[in-house]
Amino acid sequence: MFTSSDRTARDSAAKDVSSLAGVRFHTAFLDRDGVINQKLPEGEYVSSWERFVLLPGAALAIARLNRTGLRVVVVTNQRGVALGKYSAETVTEIHSNLQRELATRGAHVDAFYFCPHDRKQCDCRKPQPGMFHQAQREFPEIEAGSSCMIGDSLSDIEFGRALGLFTVFVAGDPLHRKPGAENAIQLADSVAENLLDAVNRILR
Repeated sequence: MFTSSDRTARDSAAKDVSSLAGVRFHTAFLDRDGVINQKLPEGEYVSSWERFVLLPGAALAIARLNRTGLRVVVVTNQRGVALGKYSAETVTEIHSNLQRELATRGAHVDAFYFCPHDRKQCDCRKPQPGMFHQAQREFPEIEAGSSCMIGDSLSDIEFGRALGLFTVFVAGDPLHRKPGAENAIQLADSVAENLLDAVNRILR
């Protein structure tokens, strides 16, 4: 007997084959918390480098994207700034430290973009498209048709779909999924266990 998750895996694999036929990606947009680093419990924030825990396989996945020639762009909602939990400067510092850590593992991120606003206050908080357009201004050669979005929340998948990106949902541990995960699984073009699995899917 197949469980709903079994069916999701089968359907996702079938979608991969049809959706990826003949596609060569040039840019990979990645969510941060829950994809690159450990997502903290609801209501807690990665408010310092000391709270940033790189997930197993994440550096390897980014290095593989680098070696294949894909541009790697991180797009992350950081509502904690608006709530006064930490500053925008702290987010930048965390990203600088992450870049140094990745460099020791033969990997790098080409650009980081983050939204420091609370809900419904801007056009850059995912699923709004602002961070994609920021990236396009810095890298005019970015095109939706040759880009993908890898994330672990419904807003990531909605962000990608609205822009016409190929979307991969990082499902992770079923016991620790974010609200809306089931909808994200249905909407995404593909479903992966983690970032490395997602990268293997888009590069196969």
